[in-house]
Amino acid sequence: MITARAWAGRHYAVYGLARSGLATVRALLASGATVTAWDEREVARAALKSSPAVAGEGDRSPSATGGGAPPSVAGATATSPARAGEDQLTLAPLDDLSGIDALVLSPGVPLNTHPLAARAREAGVEIIGDIELFARARPELPAHNVVGITGTNGKSTTTALVHHILKTAGVPTTMGGNIGLPILAQNPLPAGGVYVLELSSYQIDLTQSLDCDVAVLLNITPDHLDRYDSFEAYAASKARLFDMSSGETVIVGSDAPTRSIASRHPRASGDPASSLKLDPRFRGGDALVGPHNEQNILAALLTAQALGIADEQIADALHTYPGLPHRMERVANRDGVLFVNDSKATNAESAAPALAAFERVRWIVGGLAKTEDLGPAADHLGHVAKAYTIGKAGPMFARLLEARGVAVEPCETLENAVNRAAADSQPGDVVLLSPASASFDQFRDFEARGEAFRNAVGALS
Repeated sequence: MITARAWAGRHYAVYGLARSGLATVRALLASGATVTAWDEREVARAALKSSPAVAGEGDRSPSATGGGAPPSVAGATATSPARAGEDQLTLAPLDDLSGIDALVLSPGVPLNTHPLAARAREAGVEIIGDIELFARARPELPAHNVVGITGTNGKSTTTALVHHILKTAGVPTTMGGNIGLPILAQNPLPAGGVYVLELSSYQIDLTQSLDCDVAVLLNITPDHLDRYDSFEAYAASKARLFDMSSGETVIVGSDAPTRSIASRHPRASGDPASSLKLDPRFRGGDALVGPHNEQNILAALLTAQALGIADEQIADALHTYPGLPHRMERVANRDGVLFVNDSKATNAESAAPALAAFERVRWIVGGLAKTEDLGPAADHLGHVAKAYTIGKAGPMFARLLEARGVAVEPCETLENAVNRAAADSQPGDVVLLSPASASFDQFRDFEARGEAFRNAVGALS
């Protein structure tokens, strides 16, 4: 894990004990900090109690903590907090923030509405996230570079692509942030390594001092507006990454908010029109099909070049990139019909590239919609042979599509949609799950929805 002497002797409150929260507690304890932690969910509190790094089985840094047994939180309850060691860890509600040096929030906690965030501001307690802790640990890490990648759509693919290029070129690298393992759970890289971070607006909101060596912006379109007062406020959140960073800047989007940010950073590289003129060497393989991936490739190409990777090494890596699960993932080809899992497309903007990438699509669409329109997906309805609607937004999508002359079959469930689309398909068709909606009406998350799609395809007779 990543630890820091800078955290020793300080008292941190950690709210939210999912993966990044647990990693944060472990790293802080291993660094000699005092931690008060809480999560409203009993299952999350139980996970902390049984966590090896706090229950006596984990590895702690004696140099950072002065040795001794790691703390245990066995027996803690909401009304009877457990204390361990020399009061290093308390599991209790964060009702009293006196004596707290900083509140470390999970990115999932809404800063604009959560009462704990309001109380921290009133008490003058700094509010940060695990990315900010990483930023403050950087002076103690071996010499390294950091790439920060943000944008509404394409972050994960671009992050994984940059990581793959660096790894293929023999550069020590890891990826984290909004992808992979929490950054504080990862081992420090050797000298010359590159940390590639996917950064959501939520994570940027909790970060004040991440000075990226390369900061990347892909695009900004309406999303997460329940967390911001306006679209302008959401765009301003993305812009903060570049206000913090003094290194190279790669900005490739053509939308107005993105170009506005580019205009304020004259050293920015990445003319969005240049993606149309990509050298054929940089087109990539099957995992990078579709016009949207030209933007992702361009961003990864410019980032790798800024880090000194040779063009030949970049081109080789683009052709071996395996892709990410749930992002235009080719699941199966049955009797000439291709099944594609694009469950990560949780809004119309991210569904549009998948519709554009294939000529004859059986489109599975619906879930928990973020807007009440088709957005840019409407530009590619000529590729849709038929739509199969699912979830809470199914009736809305049916109305919108039928009004544009698209054949629609209401299916309600994903399994039913896969079965109906497969039955209707002819060789050359693509059965595409690209829901243009969040998953929470029927699934835990987009990964669970993608797995359900895979299972339904695998069960076809």
